[in-house]
Amino acid sequence: MDNDFSVDLDDILATLRSHDIVIARFVTVHRRLLFDFRSTPLDPPLVAAVDPLPSIEARYRHLRELRPRLGDPPKLVTVFWPRFVASLADTPAWQAVRGRLSASGHPGAVESADAALAGLVDLERAAQREAILGGRAFRTIWSASPSPR
Repeated sequence: MDNDFSVDLDDILATLRSHDIVIARFVTVHRRLLFDFRSTPLDPPLVAAVDPLPSIEARYRHLRELRPRLGDPPKLVTVFWPRFVASLADTPAWQAVRGRLSASGHPGAVESADAALAGLVDLERAAQREAILGGRAFRTIWSASPSPR
């Protein structure tokens, strides 16, 4: 069951269509989805799962390392997706991403983005399994067996 938070799809769509760099934050995984729609004949657009960083300056440094020929973008925009990562794939927002990538003329850009999203979906599912079965990030509050008081 997904969170019952409303998503302003029109706002997210407008952001994805009008900005070169968009970072999507999710509620269930700590990693972000970085959309860098800038491209050159040598540099395809980039969609990648990235770790959160402590500051905007750190994100700019990270982008310079990832895309040294492209320089600093004028602006970075972050959107919050308050639902499961997998639900993004079934929205007009993801279709807008795929459309921009297709229009770039770089074969493989769409498949690369789909793979990045699939990787985050896998992380999300692993976290769900850990929450249910117990794992590093989770601990049981109540025991299934009674304990003496």
